[in-house]
Amino acid sequence: MARHAALETFGRSGNPVFGNKFNKSQGFVGSERMTLDGTVNKTGVLLGLCFFGAIISWNIPNPFLMVGGALVGFCLAIYTSFVPRNAGITAPIYAFVKGLFLGGISLVLEMQYPGIAIQAIGLTFGTLASLLFFYKSGLIKPTENFRLMIFSATFGIMILYLVSFVMSFFGSGIGFIHSNGIFGIGFSLFVVCIAALNLVLDFDFIEQGAENSLPKYMEWYGAFSLMVTLIWLYLEILRLLAKLRSR
Repeated sequence: MARHAALETFGRSGNPVFGNKFNKSQGFVGSERMTLDGTVNKTGVLLGLCFFGAIISWNIPNPFLMVGGALVGFCLAIYTSFVPRNAGITAPIYAFVKGLFLGGISLVLEMQYPGIAIQAIGLTFGTLASLLFFYKSGLIKPTENFRLMIFSATFGIMILYLVSFVMSFFGSGIGFIHSNGIFGIGFSLFVVCIAALNLVLDFDFIEQGAENSLPKYMEWYGAFSLMVTLIWLYLEILRLLAKLRSR
């Protein structure tokens, strides 16, 4: 999660890249404004670029592609979070380079646990479809308490991962994060649930952005923000499956 979640300070959304950029005060009057259809189309473009990058890294195994993709993607995510106006340029590049990282890490785990990559992909998009249905049907409503709960849990996970990352430089770490024991699996399952519920907040903020007539470039920013959550969710599902398969 530290790869994506430390992108900027949190706003009302649990997704850190949204911040307060969907406030009503930023409404935009004019012909070029944000729409749901436009955001959906741009999300499709980003997904396509991500898959393209993953296919390259999967078929041309190279640690430099994987590590480079992770680092460049992290820098682009931070930049895009603070400069959403340029998301039309940075978001496609972000999706492609993160695809390079995802393809590499998926291949590494696929070699250890055959079939794990397709399982993780299926579970990720199955979760996306399910939560979109629950959100549109009103079964899950992003109330203020719901947002606060997801915000707190997401922030807590971010801090925990960051501490573990720093400790790794001193030859230590927080064991249960990587453990395949009951507690480790329970932790990963909790993180997957929090990542998944962040999707609900993403849906809500994208819808609010369209209703508040934000500028057209916010379609790219909304699609980018949704990609950040999807990538995080995929990685956490991949981690959970690896723990289960290693038992």
